[in-house]
Amino acid sequence: MADALLPCPECGSTYTYETDALLSCPECGHEWSPAAAAAADAQEVRDSLGNVLADGDTVTLIRDLKVKGSSSVVKIGTKFRGIRLVDGDHDVDCKTPGFGPIDLKSQFVKEVAE
Repeated sequence: MADALLPCPECGSTYTYETDALLSCPECGHEWSPAAAAAADAQEVRDSLGNVLADGDTVTLIRDLKVKGSSSVVKIGTKFRGIRLVDGDHDVDCKTPGFGPIDLKSQFVKEVAE
């Protein structure tokens, strides 16, 4: 039964148990909600200004970026509509007019309000 429960976020103990709607750790006494732990595991992707990005947002470049494997440059101010967030170092997946699909780091974009 202990294998199905999450380990303690404080001490890492695997001997956790359920108490009503909370999980408890017998070793350190920490209590937490499993829903809060799952939400904390989901990493937020933030743009260069600290705004939280979501799938489908529109973003713009804050600096010129060289395209790897090409002599081309994507210019500052280029808009990307309908972005998709992915795991990894380059966490924004989008299509660029004139280049096609491209992966960007969120630190080089800012969200555009539409």
